[in-house]
Amino acid sequence: MKTRIFTKTPLAASLSLILGAGIMAPGFAQESPDTAESDATEIIEIKGIRGSMIKSMDVKRTSTGIVDSINAEDIGKFPDSNLAESLQRITGISIERSNGEGAKVSARGFGPDRNLVILNGRQMPTTTGERNFDFSNLAAEGVSGVEVYKTSKADIPTGGIGATINILTAEPLNSPGMKATFSVEALDDATTKKGGFTPQLSGLYSNTSDDGKFGIALSASYSERESGSQQAQTSFFRSFAGDFNNWGGVANDDSQTNRFGDSDIFSVPQATIYKFEEQQRKRSNAHLVLQYKPIDNLTATVDYLYVQKENDTQSNAISAWYNFGDTTNVWSDGPIASPLIYSEDHNVDLNANPQVLPADLAIGGQNFSVKDDTKSLGLNLDWKVNDNLTLILDHHESSANSSPNSPLGSGNEMQLRALVRQNTATDFTGERPVLSVVGGNSATATDFQITGSVFTNTKNASEISQTQFGGEYVLEEHGSIDFGIALTNSQNRARIKGVQRNNWGGEGPTGLFDDLLFPRDILSQFDNLSGGNFDGHTGPVEILNQYFEFDFAAVRDIAAANLSVQSAATGDCGNSFCPSTNYGTDADQYTREEMTSVYVQYNYEGEIGDMFYDVHLGVRYEETDIEAISSVPVFFPAALWNGVTELALVGTGNVLYETKEASYDHTLPSINFNLNVTDDIVLRAAYSKTIGRPRYNQMIGGIRLDANARFNGGTGSTGNPGLLPLESTNIDFSAEWYYDEGSYISLGYFTKDVENDILTLPIDNQFNILNPATGPYVEEALAAVGTDGLAQRQYIFDTYGATDPNVYKDEGNIVIAGNPALNDLLNFKIETPLNVSGTTGYDGIEFAVQHLFGESGFGGIINYTATNTDNTHDDFVLAPQLAELGISDSANVVGFYEMDGLSIRIAYNWRDKYIVSLVQDGSAGPGPRYIEEYGQLDLTVSYDVPQIKGLTVYLNGINVTEENLRVSGRSEQQVLAAIQQGSRYSFGARYTF
Repeated sequence: MKTRIFTKTPLAASLSLILGAGIMAPGFAQESPDTAESDATEIIEIKGIRGSMIKSMDVKRTSTGIVDSINAEDIGKFPDSNLAESLQRITGISIERSNGEGAKVSARGFGPDRNLVILNGRQMPTTTGERNFDFSNLAAEGVSGVEVYKTSKADIPTGGIGATINILTAEPLNSPGMKATFSVEALDDATTKKGGFTPQLSGLYSNTSDDGKFGIALSASYSERESGSQQAQTSFFRSFAGDFNNWGGVANDDSQTNRFGDSDIFSVPQATIYKFEEQQRKRSNAHLVLQYKPIDNLTATVDYLYVQKENDTQSNAISAWYNFGDTTNVWSDGPIASPLIYSEDHNVDLNANPQVLPADLAIGGQNFSVKDDTKSLGLNLDWKVNDNLTLILDHHESSANSSPNSPLGSGNEMQLRALVRQNTATDFTGERPVLSVVGGNSATATDFQITGSVFTNTKNASEISQTQFGGEYVLEEHGSIDFGIALTNSQNRARIKGVQRNNWGGEGPTGLFDDLLFPRDILSQFDNLSGGNFDGHTGPVEILNQYFEFDFAAVRDIAAANLSVQSAATGDCGNSFCPSTNYGTDADQYTREEMTSVYVQYNYEGEIGDMFYDVHLGVRYEETDIEAISSVPVFFPAALWNGVTELALVGTGNVLYETKEASYDHTLPSINFNLNVTDDIVLRAAYSKTIGRPRYNQMIGGIRLDANARFNGGTGSTGNPGLLPLESTNIDFSAEWYYDEGSYISLGYFTKDVENDILTLPIDNQFNILNPATGPYVEEALAAVGTDGLAQRQYIFDTYGATDPNVYKDEGNIVIAGNPALNDLLNFKIETPLNVSGTTGYDGIEFAVQHLFGESGFGGIINYTATNTDNTHDDFVLAPQLAELGISDSANVVGFYEMDGLSIRIAYNWRDKYIVSLVQDGSAGPGPRYIEEYGQLDLTVSYDVPQIKGLTVYLNGINVTEENLRVSGRSEQQVLAAIQQGSRYSFGARYTF
């Protein structure tokens, strides 16, 4: 078989050998350096940023498809402390952040669900119900490289529409001798209001025996992070046609400034919220690799990975809920009209009519903890049977678990209210919403009483057992054949148990928590996020400038001691203010997925004139079987109307079980063609079919009803085990010019035609649950007191409380229970994922320049990706619609200087506006959510101390310009979240032996 060649300097050849031997783990999508060339070339190892860039360029240049990569600058030194933040430097890769830290990756505009992430060629379990890997779980110090496969081959596992991302870890026999590194650093996160430094420690040890037959590599890391966020939110906007005039609409008179037209659409906010959060994260990683080479042509590798992450979260919030009464508003221009200032008068005159109570100002607190752990044990055998045949066997057993890490559950919230709001307004003209509450700043701790609370235990578990067998057979002058089979069994289980007290109208006396509610300033918290000033507003303004911080556990203890136990909401502690571990009475969701795949690929190399080419023709066949078993709680027919507009479902303590099965199969061809026009110019073309499987939580069986409903209906969700995966037909073209050592220009074009898109739709259902907010009692109350829900419930109680046992008080709160003789069935909108017919087209271009300025020490990367699709969201359409999540353009600019032990790298990453969720509910419910255009500047500086060989001191800066994150709806005036992020810096030292 001919060998692909191109002109190399000795340095480039050496780095290619180091790359091939050092970061390519045993697997099914890897290449080996040419043996003859290896024997003839002296290895010259170049470290640092320059060496990493040349290694990455060599991967791109020698690949059989379109592949980009990032490689460790040195042992234990990945370019960033977070894998996702390194990956965003790659052309076409952008990230989604969680708590200011990279967590998920989008490729070529396709969101995290559309990409497959594997570790050393293995599919890994997750506990989120999704398939995408959370990069924040894995410390970067133990990673030697990451490969991004943008075109498919038969030997690459299926599941990625945008890309397949392979994380590689170090192996000792690929790097002979003893190597070790240890680092210690202190992290200072400006987002936390607590201040102080947190530690981060990491170490890596690798050694081989003198005869090169045995090797061991051990990496470990431990890090803590104290972070926080200051958030101004709108829970959601209700959207209507311009001529809508029912509940939620606004008057067509002088109370509306610049009112929209009948042919426009308009949106009104549901609630404005300030939230202040603190989070503590502890992460531990350990990875052990043992290798044994009893004979020259056989290598056995055993590895074990352990990851643990603990997240503790505390938050306090204050909010005002709009009930759409008398409003005075200032509007933006249509056709999508948004309130620049939204104001609601609660018609309170404490002197003239003390019977009309002010509206409630709500405060809430959370204090919960979650622990995640991942374990993986793997075995790999690589046997070169003879000069023509190589066989590889790989097996791993991996598990991931997420569980509560606190006696108060994995999620909880307690809310209190004070009846102080006389007028409420929100200004949406600034970076963040600004809330005005007339009467809000005069609220004191004595005004608050408990309302609702929820304590939830959630346990998720995932197990994957995977065996892969494959090999290569060389046909001498006629090319080679790759072949293989893979058996993958994935099991996922999610259990949820909630204890929810639904007295949102308030219960118990005020004044219970006087010593536990501490007023805190609001406006000073947003020192880097400006807001509006109510210019043009004609109503009263009292900008809210206090919230109440409280000791969650202490408030919980007092509530438990003073309020009665609700039998339908009782936790392990015997009252309603703790979680329950009785998962058998709530949702238990299990899915099992068995996948069998077989592939064969023919590889051939030749020449067209003086031009070298290689072609790879393959086909992969996949069979998938799915079983979904779910238990769902059963509710009593009588729902309870126990709030102004809120209903509560009452569980019986029983569950129903349901099993569903499905299967599908696919034949997936692929062609990759590469042509070396000259020694420095490479042209590539590729064609393939790929699939992207549904999320695990989209395949569950059974219908889960939300225990909270509203007077106009309830909500719920279900999965669909019969969902088909997305099918994509892909075409790629690329031109690459490697014009100098470590320098190249590339331009690529890609198209993707995707079928079987998945859209989640609200499907109307009824479940023999009665709606007490309907019927003759309500019609009579409506005629007597109007549309105010609180007044209606009071009228019904005054009129029928003495004669109808379904109308009563519980802890002073009016409750009206469903009655089959009086009430209609409650309607539920069940969110149901469904495949959508038709084909959606995507295309895009990728451009990249990498340049090293000779021996000056300077270098840099510039790349840009533009994506286009006809599958975008039409913000003027109110009905549910299909749109691809995550599609956006992106760009990266990286510059560095590295000379005489000093290394400086500055990276700017930009991503255009993109959508993260869709319309959920017809013409009035929550609408689309967009992450607005965002750019972030990161900085790394390191210095090799000359007096101490092997010692490096460094500084890392993330988001050094303190950019904030903003989420909006149908227009940028519809601010859904404005999050103050801040910067974070780490100072450290690394010692390499």
